[in-house]
Amino acid sequence: MATAMNEEKNRRARDEALSKATALSVEPTTMVGYASRGVVAVLGDAAARNAVAMMPATLTPHLVVNDDDSAQGTSCTRIRNREVSLNGYLGSFRLMLTDPASDEVEAIEADLVLDLNASPLLDMPLTPPGYFTGDASGSELADTIGALADMTGSFEKPKFFDYNPSICAHGRSGKTACTRCIDACPAEAISSLGEMIEVEPHLCQGGGACATACPSGAIRYLYPTADDTLAVLRTLLRTYRDAGGEDPLIVFHARETTLPETFPANVLPVGVEELASVGLEVWLSALAYGAGAVLLLSDDDLPQRVAAEVDDQLATAVDILSGMGYPPGVINRVDADGLMRTTGAVMPPLQAAAYAGASSKRQTAFMAIDALYDQALSVLANPPMDRVALSASAPFGTASIDEKSCTLCQSCVSACPGKALQSGQDVPQVRFIESNCLQCGVCTLTCPEDAISISPRLLFEREQRNAVTTLHEEPPFCCVSCGKPFATRSVIDNMMAKLEGHWMFSDERSRQRLMMCEDCRVVDVVQDQDMMDRDLKQDRVTH
Repeated sequence: MATAMNEEKNRRARDEALSKATALSVEPTTMVGYASRGVVAVLGDAAARNAVAMMPATLTPHLVVNDDDSAQGTSCTRIRNREVSLNGYLGSFRLMLTDPASDEVEAIEADLVLDLNASPLLDMPLTPPGYFTGDASGSELADTIGALADMTGSFEKPKFFDYNPSICAHGRSGKTACTRCIDACPAEAISSLGEMIEVEPHLCQGGGACATACPSGAIRYLYPTADDTLAVLRTLLRTYRDAGGEDPLIVFHARETTLPETFPANVLPVGVEELASVGLEVWLSALAYGAGAVLLLSDDDLPQRVAAEVDDQLATAVDILSGMGYPPGVINRVDADGLMRTTGAVMPPLQAAAYAGASSKRQTAFMAIDALYDQALSVLANPPMDRVALSASAPFGTASIDEKSCTLCQSCVSACPGKALQSGQDVPQVRFIESNCLQCGVCTLTCPEDAISISPRLLFEREQRNAVTTLHEEPPFCCVSCGKPFATRSVIDNMMAKLEGHWMFSDERSRQRLMMCEDCRVVDVVQDQDMMDRDLKQDRVTH
């Protein structure tokens, strides 16, 4: 009887919490538009002709076939051993047929594509809007044609992302580093532009794996924003507790995922556009707000690359929670059967955190980590560690410098997208702030001496994490003429070694000039008549 009474109390508390959370407003976003006239490129020979015969008058088919047969009254293009490629989206598809012998290209434009080939042209987890494949016969084909007919006219969808290239870790100095957003996107909507990326909004379908994967927050999910999602979590959990609910479990699920008809009354479902649209900072925040556990409801339709990104985030979350001393299984990915079993690991009772969203993804993550760590110090029997090693994909970590190799050229400082590496201003130094380190690897790629290495970890003590430490420093090298500091000893030694034996520095005065500042070097060159004569003689020999 007591169990039944608790279940009923939790159910009433959940209903009240869901009602209040549903009433919250969501920050609006801009819209992405499509326009379709109903022109359909149909691929697939006999299957294609069969499909054309079934199409309503509102569609205008264009056959693209290998054989020489055609459908009466239908425009037709024959491939004739040409290479076929396709790009675009609803209202703006471009089919290209390239002759390998002459490189001549014939382009076909279409609003929609019906690809009935045994091996479809596009092989990706999420194909562009307006691209259809399927069974070439039976009722399934009729359903597909019906869906094509519905996609004429004008359409809109939300723009799901925002991009800030100034903090993007994709590349610096011509070197490509972080590609996590590109690797995670199941729609292949993201491409590299050298030192930054580009997202095609018409291809983006709101999966959110890119924003979850991004270590810096350069890609931000917009609809809903992280702040909106955190507001939902705070409202849900606070209202549930105030209404007498006990042992709340947060379950994130894609809105299109069908939930079981019944599930335990302490389960609070939070619908998101796609499962991967929320990540580490949101999961940890849910625990900090008082959730006993966070479950991620997934099914077989979750694209492999999306599942891989979610699991990478989970691995980092498990490491962080374990390092604090909390049960690692309190964040877990489950199927529908797992949702019905709520007997897994749960958090100890905590005082609910009150923070709202921060200006950046990383700040939100650190606020959640700090809230959980502070309470671990007081509620857990065993004190937590002060740091924890993380997996290679984690966005937190440290850096070190081989002092024997580093010349303090500052290449790493200028390249670091997170401002984790900083110069010593007037002092030859490389400084480091661990909380800013993205573990993107830009520094290791741009260092000309291969002197930098990075290692994923997390310092729990915020003072240590935010402290400015010195990775390497040298006393300044002073100009041998005027005494002004202008370089480091290692830079000068390295330059002298590389220019050893060069004809321009064959005499002592020329070598001394390498140890002068820029101003004194110019003055000395002008005063060195022997060097002027030598250079003139060398020019005559060369020409």
